[in-house]
Amino acid sequence: MAPESLSVVHAGAGDGRTPLTLLHGFTQSATCWGTFMSALAAERNVSAIDLPGHGGSAEIHADLPTTAELVADAIEPSVVVGYSLGGRVALHLALARPDLIERLVLISTTGGIDDAEERSERRAADERLAARIEGFGVDAFLDEWLAQPLFRGLTPETALRECRRSNTAAGLAASLRLCGTGTQDPLWGRLSAIDAPVLIVVGADDAKFRDLGDRLRSSVGANAALATIEDTGHNAPLERPEITAATILDWLASI
Repeated sequence: MAPESLSVVHAGAGDGRTPLTLLHGFTQSATCWGTFMSALAAERNVSAIDLPGHGGSAEIHADLPTTAELVADAIEPSVVVGYSLGGRVALHLALARPDLIERLVLISTTGGIDDAEERSERRAADERLAARIEGFGVDAFLDEWLAQPLFRGLTPETALRECRRSNTAAGLAASLRLCGTGTQDPLWGRLSAIDAPVLIVVGADDAKFRDLGDRLRSSVGANAALATIEDTGHNAPLERPEITAATILDWLASI
């Protein structure tokens, strides 16, 4: 029987300030944040959540709206930091449960695919990926996944492959099928409803998500800021963990 609640890892200084909640990307888990989480935890209490299909939540299978509900059940009001898949979950959470969002940080995040045909093509591509994971296993899939140009900024050390290997084929396949970008209804037209201050973080070398970051900022409105991490690609928390953490902490201190 699958667990009823998401697995959570806690760390932090315990100083009483607003805590941070971390939502990871696809193939990662709560223990894959590494140096980035440690840098944040030196100043704030931090909770890192295993999203459905990952880590200690591998047996939980849920779509994006349901995942947001599960996250809501697992956290207190906090600064929510989401990367990639976690950023899309964070957007759903911010729209469904604004009472839990003190501040919002979106790293390499999209509001969704506008075109219905393109979304359908993406769902079909993710279904093929899910079938490959089930057919060839996590190790072989990670070889392909981490070889993508999107992750060229990761070194063997910063890719945290051993951490990713703790995930299961069934869990990752379910995550693709239920939470892949092709399954997501576009959120762009709803983002102006987010009242909390928003920081959008992109890597300078990640052209696609630089453009998406600009669109997120304009879609959210005046309460959104954009930070670009130099010499960084898609995964700023792993490629430049100290700089990315400092950027977030400096932003929190400025508002």
